Amino acid sequence: MDEGWQNDDYLIVFTQDESFAAMKAYRFDHYLPGYTLLGLRSWGAFIVINACGVMFTVPTLPLDSSYVAPFGLPDQISLEPDEQFAGKIKWHVKPVVCGGDPTDKTNVSWITHEQHAELVVWWNEQYKRAGAQHLID
Repeated sequence: MDEGWQNDDYLIVFTQDESFAAMKAYRFDHYLPGYTLLGLRSWGAFIVINACGVMFTVPTLPLDSSYVAPFGLPDQISLEPDEQFAGKIKWHVKPVVCGGDPTDKTNVSWITHEQHAELVVWWNEQYKRAGAQHLID
């Protein structure tokens, strides 16, 4: 795993083995079939490629192919490490898509990658069960 700042984005880029393990943990086969996980962009979006090799970002919540957006990594990635964020993922305790305030410092928690996978799956299940229109107030 390689992580750090690339301009204004904090990127986490997975090795191939890490990608396969993360895809299983995040249940990509269920939520985003046909996409391969490359990493994370600024903690709130996955960097993925489709079967044709086209790169996109998709929010971690909702993790749904209808929300993919074109994205391109620079040819030369030069990540500037930042020890205060190494091995951590920024998580909104109440996700923004569910009405959480992204500017409220009490709505932010720094979690491990394992916790992130669990929370992404849990919140996506809640989102799916309740229906997006009922979660967004």
